[in-house]
Amino acid sequence: MATQLRRYVVAEGGIDEVVEFFERIRALRERFGFTVEFAAADGVRSEFVWAVSHPKWDEAMREYEASPERTELFSGEPMPIESRDIRMVDLVYGHNSRSGS
Repeated sequence: MATQLRRYVVAEGGIDEVVEFFERIRALRERFGFTVEFAAADGVRSEFVWAVSHPKWDEAMREYEASPERTELFSGEPMPIESRDIRMVDLVYGHNSRSGS
């Protein structure tokens, strides 16, 4: 199972907007077979972090990124994101982890 960790630093006062938008992203990702492992918002530090997995990552990403639904979702105003760190990770604990816990 391939897992991607997505960490965002959010502009001051923008965390609620990012959390609301995330719900739409989560629903769309799940329609393409992705599993959202977790999502967490830290309003004090203005950070939003989430992880998403798929057993056939490359194939699923090609389909997701080419979808008209994704294009429409991202066609609005840009999110108040100051920086992002997105990378593939090994999930070591959780439902889809190596330990299976």
